[in-house]
Amino acid sequence: MEKRNTIVPAVMLVLKKNNQILLLQRKNTGYGDGKYNLISGHVEFGENFTNAIIREAKEEANVTLSHDQVKVIYIQNKMADDHTHQRVHTYFLATEWEWEIKNMEAHNCDDLSWFAIDHLPENISPCVKAAIEHIQQGNFYSEFWF
Repeated sequence: MEKRNTIVPAVMLVLKKNNQILLLQRKNTGYGDGKYNLISGHVEFGENFTNAIIREAKEEANVTLSHDQVKVIYIQNKMADDHTHQRVHTYFLATEWEWEIKNMEAHNCDDLSWFAIDHLPENISPCVKAAIEHIQQGNFYSEFWF
């Protein structure tokens, strides 16, 4: 019997001010450690995507968002690095938020910094880099397969 497809949903936050976006450098997670990524996380069972990104923003960076402060700007279908499943990354944009940005997960994050959107760090996650490029080109959807 053919294996049934498994898709893992995740949310990513493009927190933007002027021409800069907030990136965090992962550590001790077992995935993408040392690379810069967006505020992100898995959508928990029974949770909708908007609530997931609002929760992740608070948990990771002390950012309080409301439903009307976030909007979906991009969808990325991605094959998992180990090729065991697919992922769907839903990217949200926020340009307004409450509370001071602060690294809330120092055990999993080495750095939390603003970067010019056209001058991203070399050690950025490849799928995030691709997504940002697509977003800048006005694309709403892409597939990240390798």
